[in-house]
Amino acid sequence: VDKFLFMIFLHFFRRFMSSSLSDVSERIISIVSGYGKLEIDRLALVLRKGGVVAVPTDTIYGVAALAQNKEAVRKLYDIKGRNFKKPVAICVSEREEIPKWGHVTSTTEKILRDLLPGPMTVVLKRTSNLNSDLNPHTFAIGIRIPNNDLIRDLERACGEPLALTSANISNHQSTISIEEFKEIWPNVDLIVDGGVLHDGTRQGSTVVDLSSDGCFEIIRKGCAYEKTLAVLQQN
Repeated sequence: VDKFLFMIFLHFFRRFMSSSLSDVSERIISIVSGYGKLEIDRLALVLRKGGVVAVPTDTIYGVAALAQNKEAVRKLYDIKGRNFKKPVAICVSEREEIPKWGHVTSTTEKILRDLLPGPMTVVLKRTSNLNSDLNPHTFAIGIRIPNNDLIRDLERACGEPLALTSANISNHQSTISIEEFKEIWPNVDLIVDGGVLHDGTRQGSTVVDLSSDGCFEIIRKGCAYEKTLAVLQQN
């Protein structure tokens, strides 16, 4: 009897595992050989419905949701187990979009032209246009324009900024391949496989605070520290 029950258990376990693997594979989009409108439309549809997607960026892998969607932002935090008091940045596709979400002065405008697109996050005073439930504990917002066509095309397709943070459990090592964040796969709606990213440092973007006109502070050195510092010193 015990052997019979074990065989039944093994049969259903194998079916369950096969079904689970099949479900995951259907949610993985490979762009190693490129992508097109079909992939962007599929990702944008999921985001508009309040979903969360995992994507490669110009630094490390990230998870993204629509920044203006309160429930989607909450889901983003829950997936990572992230403290809600810790802010996340937003991504836009063009520099011209930045003033809608962060206050830009004549001084910071030139710095933005020199830094973006690129692996930098600029911190500005937030505007009232931004979702009040996004980073409610701070007056500032980090803004990125990644040097990454996929992210920028996706933001254009959605017509609003993406909230973006690293694809990992909070405080764990950043990831450069989708296999490195398997623990969050079950909770992510779509996973974009861009292959192994060529940033062995795993440092993420350089974060610079430009929220006080005429002053700057590099909050995180990141992967573009030297370039960022050079631009700031020139301005």
